[in-house]
Amino acid sequence: MENQGLLFIPDISGFTRFVNEIEIGHSRHIIQQLLEVLINANETGLEISEIEGDAILFYKFGAPLELPALYRQVEKMFCEFHRHLNMYDQRKICQCRACISAIDLTLKVITHYGEFTTYQVKNFSKLIGKDVILAHQLLKNDIEQHEYWLVTDDLLNGPPPDLTQWMKWDTSSKQTETGDIPFHYTRLSELKNSIPPEPEAQPAIADKRKMLSVSKEYTVDSKKLFFTVVHFDFRHLWQENIKTVEEVAHFLPGVGGRHRHILQNGQTVMMYTSSFAYHPETKILFCETDEKKNSVTSYTIEKTGEHSARLTIDYYLPKNPVRQLLFQLQEKRELEASWRRSLSKLEPVVTQMVLPLDF
Repeated sequence: MENQGLLFIPDISGFTRFVNEIEIGHSRHIIQQLLEVLINANETGLEISEIEGDAILFYKFGAPLELPALYRQVEKMFCEFHRHLNMYDQRKICQCRACISAIDLTLKVITHYGEFTTYQVKNFSKLIGKDVILAHQLLKNDIEQHEYWLVTDDLLNGPPPDLTQWMKWDTSSKQTETGDIPFHYTRLSELKNSIPPEPEAQPAIADKRKMLSVSKEYTVDSKKLFFTVVHFDFRHLWQENIKTVEEVAHFLPGVGGRHRHILQNGQTVMMYTSSFAYHPETKILFCETDEKKNSVTSYTIEKTGEHSARLTIDYYLPKNPVRQLLFQLQEKRELEASWRRSLSKLEPVVTQMVLPLDF
C-alpha cells in the first residue's frame, strides 16, 4: 500500500473576478487567510502537496481513515472556515465588494482513495498519478449545492452511514475518459448552526471622558469621506505630524487590528482599532486606541446632505482627575490647533480622492 493513500481537497469558491486593484488585493488577502485556517485545522496528519489557487491538495499514504475520523476532519475545517468568515464580517472595516462579499464564500471537500506517488522538485513534494487527476476532475460535477463533502466509492465499503442526525447522503457519478466514477455526497451547510456567534467587542476604555472635539464639513458624500479618513495609506496626506501608518500584520484592517503610527520626529505609537460601525446613510464611527490604553481617538462621519458630510474627531482620556487636569493645562490647546490644521489639509485630499468601482 506504499503508493496508495487518501487525497483530500478543500476548495473555496464564491469570489467573482473583480477588476479593481483594491478588490483584487483584498480578495487575495482573504483567501490567503482562509487557506491558513484550513491548514491549521489539519488534525489527521495530512501532508500538503501544493496550494492550487483557492484549494489545497492534501494527501496521506497508507490505509484510508475510517469514515467517522474523516468526517471529523471535514467538520473541523468547515467550522473553522466559517468561524473565521463570521469574525471577519463582524470586524471588517473596508466596504469594497471583496470584503463585504467574503461572508458568502463557500467550501466543498473532495475525498478519494487511490494510487499515486510523489516526486521532488527542489524542496517541494509533488504528486503524480491517474487518481490525482481524477480527484481534480471531481471538483467539477453536477452537484447543485455549493457546500458539501464528496466521498468516492473507493473510500467506502457499502453505503455511507449517517454520521450525524442531520446528515443525508445522495449518490451521483462523474463521467471521465476512463469511465464513470461513482460517489456519495452530503451537504455541510447544517454545520453552520453549530458555530457560536462572535462575542461583542468590549469598550477599549470603559470609563473615559471626552477632552476635545473638532469638526469640519466637506462637500463630498459620506462614503468618500469615510474611504479617505479610514484607509491608512492616506493618513500622512492630511493628519499633521504623521509620516506614515504601517499595518503590523498581513491581515486586512479590522476591529482589533494593530497599526503603527510613525511620526515626523521619528517616534512611533502603536495603535489598534477599538471599534467600528458603518451606517453610511446616517453615521460612520471609527475609533483608535493606543496600545497602552492611555487615550482613544474617535472619527465620526455624518451625512449632512446628498453631497456633503461632516467629520468630527473626539479625543478621550481614562477617567483620572490628575491626568485630565494636566491635559487641560499643557496639551489641549496645541492638540486642538493641530487637528484643526489637519481637517483643513484633508479638504483637498478628499475632494480629489477617486473611489474604487462600486465602493
